[in-house]
Amino acid sequence: MPQLHLYVPESLAEAIRRRADAVGLSISSYLGQLVRREVEGGWPDGWFDEVVGGWKGGPLERPEQGSCELRDEFD
Repeated sequence: MPQLHLYVPESLAEAIRRRADAVGLSISSYLGQLVRREVEGGWPDGWFDEVVGGWKGGPLERPEQGSCELRDEFD
């Protein structure tokens, strides 16, 4: 697997270390996930199943909307 090298300010490096530690990943794995998400685009596998408040019920149905009210026109 190719290696990429980059330089960041110390304050950013520390923030990266903290975030990687918070999710239990090495810095390399954490940065790899960030880059993959940005480059590949789209949503990660299973993302919609894991989001907070994800819909757990049956299919949603939109009720009949009816007609719009008629309004006076501007002069």
